[in-house]
Amino acid sequence: MRLPPDTPLLTSYRKYWAHRFGVSPFLPMSRAEMAAQGWDECDVILVTGDAYIDHPSFGMALIGRLLEAQGFRVGILSQPDWRSAEPFRALGRPKLFFGVTAGNMDSMVNRYTADRKIRSDDAYTPNAEPGRRPDRAVAVYAQRCREAFPGAAVVIGSIEASLRRIAHYDYWSDTVRRSVLADSKADLLLFGNAERAIIELAHRLAKGAPIQSIRDLRGSAFMTPRGWRPGADWQEADATTVDTPGAVPPHPDPYAMQAAKNDTGGADGAGGIAADAPLRFVKTRARRAARAHTVIRLPSYEQVKDDPVLYAHASRAFHLESNPGNARALAQAHGERDVWLNPPPVPLTTPEMDHVYGLPFARAPHPSYGKAKIPAWEMIRFSVNIMRGCFGGCTFCSITEHEGRIIQSRSEASILREIEAIRDKTPGFTGVVSDLGGPTANMYRLACRDAQIEESCRRLSCVYPDICPNMGTDHGPLVQLYRKARALPGVKKVLIGSGLRYDLAVRAPEYVKELVTHHVGGYLKIAPEHTETGPLSKMMKPGIGVYDKFKALFEKYSAEARKEQYLIPYFIAAHPGATDEDMLALALWLKRNGFRLDQVQTFLPTPLSLATAMWHTEKNPLRKITRDAESVSVARGGRQRALHKAFLRWHDPANWPLLREALRRMGRANLIGNGRHHLIPAFQPAGALRAAAPHKDKRDKQNKPAAPHRREQKSKRR
Repeated sequence: MRLPPDTPLLTSYRKYWAHRFGVSPFLPMSRAEMAAQGWDECDVILVTGDAYIDHPSFGMALIGRLLEAQGFRVGILSQPDWRSAEPFRALGRPKLFFGVTAGNMDSMVNRYTADRKIRSDDAYTPNAEPGRRPDRAVAVYAQRCREAFPGAAVVIGSIEASLRRIAHYDYWSDTVRRSVLADSKADLLLFGNAERAIIELAHRLAKGAPIQSIRDLRGSAFMTPRGWRPGADWQEADATTVDTPGAVPPHPDPYAMQAAKNDTGGADGAGGIAADAPLRFVKTRARRAARAHTVIRLPSYEQVKDDPVLYAHASRAFHLESNPGNARALAQAHGERDVWLNPPPVPLTTPEMDHVYGLPFARAPHPSYGKAKIPAWEMIRFSVNIMRGCFGGCTFCSITEHEGRIIQSRSEASILREIEAIRDKTPGFTGVVSDLGGPTANMYRLACRDAQIEESCRRLSCVYPDICPNMGTDHGPLVQLYRKARALPGVKKVLIGSGLRYDLAVRAPEYVKELVTHHVGGYLKIAPEHTETGPLSKMMKPGIGVYDKFKALFEKYSAEARKEQYLIPYFIAAHPGATDEDMLALALWLKRNGFRLDQVQTFLPTPLSLATAMWHTEKNPLRKITRDAESVSVARGGRQRALHKAFLRWHDPANWPLLREALRRMGRANLIGNGRHHLIPAFQPAGALRAAAPHKDKRDKQNKPAAPHRREQKSKRR
């Protein structure tokens, strides 16, 4: 995406006067550390549910160092005891604002499994100690900040706030909850990667602007009186004008753009054309100006909490307004007030990404933790984040709602410098870089071939139902990066730990060869998620045939390299659209291909995702929503969810009683027996008669959280 001409660069601001205090070894977590820096107060205090690790993979450290580079004095309140306001007074009253986050993970996903059971550990806490953060931490922390210092400005952010910025379905209470702005009473919510917004906000507050007057920051949300407008030239459009309810059109891809004539077509380009047709756009200056001063009114909280059809419609409208190149402001009534959302933030340029990741991080946990082990730190300490964002559009994924679909990549030089910093400064480095990746391993520097098309596009995926002809798939820059990284002195091996987007990889066999030959440590994880068309169409994932193509390339190049290597596929149980028959077909595929999954993932409905809208409403927001629109099958009950999970672990004797019962009910008793063609045996081993209830995994998958917490799933080949 092109940088709008009126967008200031992160490095273009004049530094705040407090820059004279210099750089802190660690951002202060106590009054004593503040005094050692010569501070009598903090300009900004960041409150987080995570342990403080001064590393760019941790949000509070990245934002804190970024504000420090602008000259502001930044303190950290890490995992404060929320049971009283006193711990929130530890660093005094911030001169400018409190910045409140739940941490790198949503606090509810962090604490509860997909079966709503409490997890036994917390990867972001010293020694993985559980219970160090409250449920719905953003709202709780914000309220305690208000209690500690009445009148102080409170700004909320992070993935938890991003995913709750409008009315949303909450899986843990099985209700539609209000925007987190209403519950937290915060002055401002910054959603997405908020570098631009938080820097501009800090400088404007430092110049004396009241926070209540700052209403024009992209990537911000706030509450206003009902019907408020930024100016007299603004107009309101009902969400039905974005996506007029009507008959479901028979398009194979409901988000394919219309070919341009003199404009983007009806419903703002939400019609359909052939997936392989190139797109061209012509936009008039007047139309752009009109869009920039239009707010889309979503159905109110009171409407969507009681009407699943309106909830599904609001979800579809919300996602159609997600491209920062053409998104309009959104408003949603909550009683007598509106939640107002400005358009998404403008993505960072490569020089800006280099600036952010090149800040003087200590690259270590705060010394106050002593020798305590923090699992999330152990997992990423030797890895490098090379990009952010994802254009895959998987409906169950939280990344696109938070980081967006525009890929933001660092320069090759910046990445190589960070590898050298790991080599020279990180204790325990043995020469193995554990990952060069991000949300996906292989979207580095991939972008739309035409900036005008990218800014006009309203598709939710650049790769579904097939890769858009306008999407670049050149993996050459990534191959060159891999080669230069492993050639650095002191680097023995560079592994790729991030999940691979294999439908892109098959378009670049030279990349697959490079990857398989040099960067796989015996196992490579990829995520087909399912084998059947029904659930795959609700996930917006490619068919299993693409997996087969990638597998053939993987095995070919592994053989050429004389290496014994295996693919580790991920699959989701109980995803919307998956029937019992679909899960049986997947189980038979697993048996046929010799996979015995050791850990599996059950669909977890996270706020705002399209798959969660399907789960809650049993409607398909990938198509126009009507009262009689397509229904989506949902495995909602605990027993059916347990059955879907059991199909993924068909080899576990504990699951056989449940599977036998289901197979007989489905008329597939022919799969019960002791032959090679049977799925499960007719006998039950002694000691394996316990109920086949959902057993507790050590780690259930969050639907791709914007965090360094990697998904782990082992498989054994028979």
